[in-house]
Amino acid sequence: MFGFNNEVPFENLHGKTLAEIRVGQDSDGADEIEFVTMDGERFLMYHVQDCCEGVSIEDIVGSAGEGSEALSALLGSELLFAEMATDEGEGESSTWTFYKLSTMHHHVTIRWYGESNGWYSETVNFRQIVEDNDGEG
Repeated sequence: MFGFNNEVPFENLHGKTLAEIRVGQDSDGADEIEFVTMDGERFLMYHVQDCCEGVSIEDIVGSAGEGSEALSALLGSELLFAEMATDEGEGESSTWTFYKLSTMHHHVTIRWYGESNGWYSETVNFRQIVEDNDGEG
């Protein structure tokens, strides 16, 4: 069984080598990206949607193309750069969140966009997935 530990900084990916990156959606249709390192560590980038807001991946762009093609170029090489930056958007309440990753040969920016009525979260979560060894399901 797997669970989540506390949220970790996105910068924790710095120095790691990725074996796999999966872009998909959770059971509620919300965007998520899972990062798996060569050492078997797993990280999840996601947002839990609430009633009066929406947060989703706007685009993924890199030196090797867009989307999955851009992310695949990062596999197998040490991440020399992992950074998150945010910027307020226009409108009632909105936030752009940029996740930047670079190896020696390729770089990628994952851009998330969140908007709400101002009372709900527009942030993206980043957590490490850890194995739950307590025997409970």
